[in-house]
Amino acid sequence: MTLSHLTRTALAASAVALISACASSPPMMAFSQDGLPPTVQVPAGNKVAMETVGVGEITYECRTKAGMPGQAEWVFVGPDAKLMDRSGKQVGKYYGPPATWESMDGSKLTATQVAVSQAMAGNIPLQLVKGNPAVGAGAMQGVTYIQRVATKGGVAPASGCDGTTMGKKEIVKYKADYIFWRAV
Repeated sequence: MTLSHLTRTALAASAVALISACASSPPMMAFSQDGLPPTVQVPAGNKVAMETVGVGEITYECRTKAGMPGQAEWVFVGPDAKLMDRSGKQVGKYYGPPATWESMDGSKLTATQVAVSQAMAGNIPLQLVKGNPAVGAGAMQGVTYIQRVATKGGVAPASGCDGTTMGKKEIVKYKADYIFWRAV
């Protein structure tokens, strides 16, 4: 069976349009650790496996300060965020305790904090965690490190925690990039 001249011309035009569209799209920039404090940089021998943007909330609770009876402070209770890829599609979620990153494919992992570094005022710190073995096969399998960078918001409330508000919970909005790494 042969294609008509009109069909071949239409297919060729479609291919040229597709190639042109791809060529004019800006290239994806690979994540760079340049500019990050050394304490939260991932060691050599690892490469970026996935870049996500966490958008969600952090819950704080007014509790007695450790070792300081009669004094109160906001204590981090846990996160609840959607993990979105760079195009805005949800690819997972982040929740806790314990802090857990879960892919839409069902694979998930917890991690152990390695380091934090202060962010701009009003933003939760940058963070580096070492991944524990993943549960389930999928995107989280083999993740060695997770970086929390480009943080926006998420800090504990500025006031309203004292002896009269013990047990009160406050939810704060936040956003951060979570960069997942695997060994090379």
